[in-house]
Amino acid sequence: MIPATFPHPDFPSYALLDSGEGEKLERFGDVILRRPDPQALWPRRLPTSHWQQVDLEFVRDATSGGRGGDWKPGPRAKRRAGASLEAWPIDWEGGRFLLRPTAFKHVGLFPEQAANWRYLLETRERLKVEKPKLLNLFGYTGAASVLAARAGYAVTHVDASKSMLKWVRENIELSELPSDCMRVLIDDAFSFVKRESRRGSKYNVILMDPPHSGRGPKGEKWRFETGIAPLIDAVGEIVEEQATVLLSTYAIGYAPLSIYNLMQALPGGDTDVRELAIPEGDGTLTGRFLPAGFCARWSRGIEEAS
Repeated sequence: MIPATFPHPDFPSYALLDSGEGEKLERFGDVILRRPDPQALWPRRLPTSHWQQVDLEFVRDATSGGRGGDWKPGPRAKRRAGASLEAWPIDWEGGRFLLRPTAFKHVGLFPEQAANWRYLLETRERLKVEKPKLLNLFGYTGAASVLAARAGYAVTHVDASKSMLKWVRENIELSELPSDCMRVLIDDAFSFVKRESRRGSKYNVILMDPPHSGRGPKGEKWRFETGIAPLIDAVGEIVEEQATVLLSTYAIGYAPLSIYNLMQALPGGDTDVRELAIPEGDGTLTGRFLPAGFCARWSRGIEEAS
């Protein structure tokens, strides 16, 4: 029996082909990537020849303190007949998202979050609200925001990075949504929530997937260990009677019990904390999951799924 995880839904455009020895081998669309993952402590299952046949491989730069690096083309890239690997789209449940390799090994989408995307769609059906309001803090490239807008939420997307907000707008266009389908704001998450509290704004769904550290658009400092408790307190001031709050964490070094205790600051409701995990295999390999952080789901006033 594996530890408690939230179910990972079908994701035809993505596959974790193999993992181990500090790396993972993935398929995004028809592009195969090889990149580091410190959680993959176990031996690989596929032979070395599979790991060598990639389109792009991320190689860490020793001068960056291990955080940054470069993407190097692999043997498959040379056979792609000029197809660009600078950016390409993939799909999930009607949403279309642009992937773009970055200097920090990310590509603009975290596939483990599909578990939370499915939860958002299911929650939309259970909310007895004509147009439930959703707030996506630290919204990144906006996959959750796009899917929520398609599902009928009134979405507010907040991020501190101009480049990420540009990426959100690209995903809105790719998904064939109107440009005004959501509010897209550059702001510091904590400052925005406190202003919304003073305005009396309320939300049915609030998403948070904060980094360990960062800066707001006006230089505001963010560190998870000092910022998350005040943020959770502030979020508690803007939740509707029918509401759910999701907090995702990755590589922050805290236990699920710590995350559970944090969520107790929210008014009433119940909290479920589990791991996010990606099943490994392309149909021939089964039974192994790659851990991808902890997630807490707090909710109140929402009827249980039948």
